[in-house]
Amino acid sequence: MDLSKYFVKSALIPAIIQDAASKKVLMLAYMNQESLQKTIETGYTWFFSRSRNELWNKGATSGHVQKVVRITGDCDDDTLLIEVEQTGPACHTGSETCFYQESLAVFGSETSGEGCGSGGRSQGERKHDDRVSAANNDRESVGLEELYQVVVERHCTYTENSYTCYLFEKGLDKILKKCGEECSEVIIAAKNAAFLAGDEKCAAAEDTKNEICDLLYHLTVLMVNEGITLDEINEILKERSRKIGNLKTFHSTNHNS
Repeated sequence: MDLSKYFVKSALIPAIIQDAASKKVLMLAYMNQESLQKTIETGYTWFFSRSRNELWNKGATSGHVQKVVRITGDCDDDTLLIEVEQTGPACHTGSETCFYQESLAVFGSETSGEGCGSGGRSQGERKHDDRVSAANNDRESVGLEELYQVVVERHCTYTENSYTCYLFEKGLDKILKKCGEECSEVIIAAKNAAFLAGDEKCAAAEDTKNEICDLLYHLTVLMVNEGITLDEINEILKERSRKIGNLKTFHSTNHNS
C-alpha cells in the first residue's frame, strides 16, 4: 500500500482518534509515514512524538491500547480519521477523552435553559467536569489545575508560536535546564527581598511571587512531559501530610539545619 500521498504536504499528518462504537472523538495525535505503516501492520495505534522525536505506541506503558477498526483519509489526503476500540481512558489524565473541558461556545437550541457551560454536552462530560471541580476544591489550587490542562493541550496539539510547544520540541534537557534556572531566580529574588524594608520589600516580594509562578509553570511542563499528573502529586502530598512531624518524610538526605 502506497502511503506517500498522505505525506506530500508535510512529514507529519494529524490523526483524529474516534471510538468506533460511540463515535466520540477521543484524542488527536500526529503520525509520520513509519508510524502509520506500523499502525496498519500491528492493528494498534502508533504515533510520532514531536517532543521526543520518536515513535510511540499508544498504551504501551499504561495498557490503554487502541485496537484499530478502520482508517480513513479525508478529501485532501492530509488528515486521518482512525476508529478504534479503546481500552481504558484515552487521555493520560484519566479522562475518557482528551476533549473533556467546558465548551468554549455552544450554539443552537441545545443551550436552552442550561447555559453556555453545559448546553449540548453529554452527561458523562458534565460529570467529568464535576469531578475536576471537586478535585480543584479539594486541592485549593484551581490555578494549577487550569495551568496543567493548558500544558496538556500544548503537549497533545502543536500551536504555532507557543513557548510551551517549543519546550516540548526541545525535549527533557531543555525543560530541566529551565527548571534549574527558574529555581535559581526564586532563590535570588527571595534573598534580595530579605535585605529590604517597607515599600521596597513589598515590591521585592511581588518579584518573588512572579518567580515562583515561573518555576511552577516549568515544573508543570516537566510533569506533563514525564506523564506525571497533579492527582499523583496530590496523593503523595496527602500521604506526607499524615507524617508531617517526621523530618525525613520531606527530606531524602540528611541536613544539618
